[in-house]
Amino acid sequence: MIYPFRCKPIYKEKIWGGRWFEEGLARKLPDNKLIGESWELSCRPDEMSEVLNGSLAGKTIAELIHLHPEDLLGDRVISQGIDPFPLLIKFLDAKERLSVQVHPNNAYMTAKGTDDLGKSELWYVLSAEPDARLVIGVKEGVTPEIFEQGILHGNLDEYLTEVTVKPGDTFYIPAGTVHAIMEGVRIAEIQQNSDTTFRIYDWNRLGLDGRPRDLHIKEALEMIDFNCNDAICHEGILISGNGWQRHLITICEYFAVEELLVENYGGKVNPERFEVWMVVEGSGELVVQGEKYQLSLGETWFIPAVLGSYHLTGEIKILRSYIPDIFSEIVKPLLEMGYTIKDLWKIGGFEGLKLNEKGVQR
Repeated sequence: MIYPFRCKPIYKEKIWGGRWFEEGLARKLPDNKLIGESWELSCRPDEMSEVLNGSLAGKTIAELIHLHPEDLLGDRVISQGIDPFPLLIKFLDAKERLSVQVHPNNAYMTAKGTDDLGKSELWYVLSAEPDARLVIGVKEGVTPEIFEQGILHGNLDEYLTEVTVKPGDTFYIPAGTVHAIMEGVRIAEIQQNSDTTFRIYDWNRLGLDGRPRDLHIKEALEMIDFNCNDAICHEGILISGNGWQRHLITICEYFAVEELLVENYGGKVNPERFEVWMVVEGSGELVVQGEKYQLSLGETWFIPAVLGSYHLTGEIKILRSYIPDIFSEIVKPLLEMGYTIKDLWKIGGFEGLKLNEKGVQR
């Protein structure tokens, strides 16, 4: 039987990491290490998630996909391609600032002859110290030549767009966007399944091995979108019911993300695709076919496509991620509710979609 499951976190030591997961997510961390990332769901050959709960405990996500592909992922997701698996789900703790970096897109990775995906991602701010900031994009008018001179002269920060953040803020970071998480910010990250990063500037610091970390300036300059100038925290669209709220915060061609705030909610998983739930506040109880699952702060749950109807109660806030049929699952229902295309532009990533009379062009 396929059921909702959690995976064993994969912790990543980082020069910029800390110990916030202990306090903020009630985690038991490896001793004497600066933990910057917790990979919550990973299906990569070098980092493979293992199930924690129930009769499937100890099996890897890749083994489950091989044994139960349709039940786990859904027919539509499989038809779109699951090699590689589409998503990588993380928590990040930036005790210190991350490098200034950029990620490639799918076309770039294909042109380079690699099997890895590009990397577009969503950031959801879990915690932020006073005046904590993110870097998202470059200032208007910055050219590749100006940008490169900023790297060489050590004053790149003069050309970067920064935004002050608070818990609950969300930002869609498409591939090609210059970005950095600055000190004092902790985020949930939903992204394409890629671990490719072009590091541009590392604040003149040393890595864990005592040596400067590699930079990838040539590759970054090939990939940067210099027209990305605005760090926009998207408003999203809020849909309310009796005992629940759905906040649609991001739609892109690779994933959709909603913030689900629940006291009492009855739902049904679309059998065409799976979901991933990250508990970012509170706790609750999930009931499926008479089986009860206790959901707690900081946990990430894989919700199989075959799950069907469920009932969720408590005082809980969840980030719900899935691979959408953009038109039939999101655009068409919202238009039928009376929202306009202009309203949909409030959702992060929507501006990057191409619509025609039949729906969304990928």
